[in-house]
Amino acid sequence: MQGLGLLKMGLSLKQTQTISEVAEFLYALLPGQAHPFADQSISFAGVAKDIGLAQFWKGGSKRPAITALLENTLDQRSDKFCSLVLEIVRRGMKYRGSKGTSISKEEILTLNNLIKELGFQIPELWDEGFLGSLPRETVEQEKKTTQVTPEQLNELRNSLLSIEKLQPQQRGFEFERFLNTLFHTFNLEPRSSFRLQGEQIDGSIEFENHTYLIEAKYHSTPVGQSDLLIFRSKVEGKATWSRGIFISISSFTEDGLAAFSKGRPTNLITFSGQDLFFIVDGQMSLDQAIRLKSRRAAETGEVMVSVYQLLVEQ
Repeated sequence: MQGLGLLKMGLSLKQTQTISEVAEFLYALLPGQAHPFADQSISFAGVAKDIGLAQFWKGGSKRPAITALLENTLDQRSDKFCSLVLEIVRRGMKYRGSKGTSISKEEILTLNNLIKELGFQIPELWDEGFLGSLPRETVEQEKKTTQVTPEQLNELRNSLLSIEKLQPQQRGFEFERFLNTLFHTFNLEPRSSFRLQGEQIDGSIEFENHTYLIEAKYHSTPVGQSDLLIFRSKVEGKATWSRGIFISISSFTEDGLAAFSKGRPTNLITFSGQDLFFIVDGQMSLDQAIRLKSRRAAETGEVMVSVYQLLVEQ
């Protein structure tokens, strides 16, 4: 154990997870590298250069490059971390404005909370005058919510109810077909099940520039911690920004959820059978449920918050 006190510990797991979330948020604010004939400063590479952090911008794939820039700055030049984020936002507002997609007040508040988790606060981003000048997100989100007809919901409801009447060996297959139809109905670009070196993934969807891997179970007993851990390892074994949705018709054990969430960031959200019934009953759209569940997971680490609870809180 000699020399243990000299080891550099680097970032904590919590810091690493939060940085990943900050990188996801900042991703759409700027191009990684500006077009050769465009203003070179309006890019992540340009910001890093102007702030004196060019050595931390490695280029290549954009999202990992942003994550590395933030991680290295926080770890090695924490005195410049807030300046880096602020300048990205400042130039991002200019860039997004030129594209007709202004940054909303809710987006900045989300970023502020993430930065706060890292132990920082950027006064300019908390300024009431600045926040009050930003457009609200509510109208924009309503536009993005997929409109589903009562007839489509009725077909989905009947399909879900009919699965219970089938023989046990048929239910899993029909449940997968139901979910595929559900995802198509809400324009989530589903991909059917596939295998990766022996791993079975029940599919994936695209939602608001994120890929969510899907695990679905139609079992009579609630899913416990072990299945959640196995699925998390599948998700973590892919790209660092991958997310997962675990769907269990019989929900999840309280002990399993508590143990799964304890002491470690989550990259999953979950849906129960009750959640699905609220959705096909028209109480909340699927895209809104994913959005709210993902935000709750980012803010609190909760892997399971029911659609019923989300409806009560609205």
